[in-house]
Amino acid sequence: MYKINRVRICGFRRLNEVDLQVRPFMVLIGANGVGKTSLLDAFSVLSASASGNLGSSLSHLGGITSLLTRGKSEELCFLVDMKVPGGYEPLEYELHLSARGTGYSISRETLSQDRGCPAPFKHIDSADGNIRYYRTDERGLVRPDWDHNPLETSLSQVPKMYRQPEELRRILATATQYHVLDVGPRAPVKIPQQMKPATLPGPDGEDLVPYLYYLRESDRNRFDIIVDSLRSAFSDFEQLSFPPVAAGMLTMTWKDRRFGKPIYMNELSEGTLRFLWLVSLLQSPNLSTITMIDEPEVSLHPELLSLLGDLMREASKRTQLIVATHSDRFIRFLKPEEVVVMDVAEDGGATARWADSLDLDQWLAEYSLDEVWRLGRMGGRS
Repeated sequence: MYKINRVRICGFRRLNEVDLQVRPFMVLIGANGVGKTSLLDAFSVLSASASGNLGSSLSHLGGITSLLTRGKSEELCFLVDMKVPGGYEPLEYELHLSARGTGYSISRETLSQDRGCPAPFKHIDSADGNIRYYRTDERGLVRPDWDHNPLETSLSQVPKMYRQPEELRRILATATQYHVLDVGPRAPVKIPQQMKPATLPGPDGEDLVPYLYYLRESDRNRFDIIVDSLRSAFSDFEQLSFPPVAAGMLTMTWKDRRFGKPIYMNELSEGTLRFLWLVSLLQSPNLSTITMIDEPEVSLHPELLSLLGDLMREASKRTQLIVATHSDRFIRFLKPEEVVVMDVAEDGGATARWADSLDLDQWLAEYSLDEVWRLGRMGGRS
């Protein structure tokens, strides 16, 4: 299985220099302002760089000058390496972005792999507008003979490459970040939705109803797992139903054994809606290779967090799952090898360390992981 093995981020907000192994399930913990969300945002920028949306992503985040580490960096640097099956050396992608006027420039971009030659084999080798990529029919690095957009990466533009670089491009391009679900009065998750094939519930829950309906009809076993998870979480829950409300529109109802009439989506509590959306998301067979979730514990009763941890652990067999949380109660149900402790060093930059590298065995013999965190033995506290 192709997967990201390591990420290095430099000059991105508080992430002045962070080098971190990427595991299938990683939960970022730490006080406010230590860089947890910034790490997710950095992955989103990498995703945009591979999908041809770098400019819009940087603009959405406030522009490159607002992202640079204040007074410490003049460029954003990213490096990822991808594990390649079969005993081959990892594929390494490096990207440097610099501020230029009111915009930015791609000052360096390489995609390479060590194949035992005197120098690494390069699929892409670009610097300051000198674009070169490997073309199989030429058997060497050539300059593009098409209209190359200098504000988007070569990774997103070069023609189809060998299988391994294509896998890296796909993995990065499809990485998806999910924020706290909007459950306001007119939130998409609370109103009738268009009936259509859907393979994910959507970042705002805008496709939750057609997704669950489609799953019930096409993958009953997976739908039943969602229902069983809801029954484990809510003892009075019985079933989900999908009554039509208008031509081409569906709504969804929640059957509670204590009430004769079903409960509509807009009548469910915030925590119930968010848990329903999270369970549905984690059970999707179409999760991207990298899935990022920010603050999944919001509105959830503490008793739901153990079940959520199990669901995430199971989902991490199908996606590399990166989660940012403030909840010490959630940490109780995790293992040290699943937790990344983020803190701030004396120079103001963020640090990121795996909890299983912190020599906690003696403490964990007497305390649970969340208690060790509260005692300050892991760092990551304000």
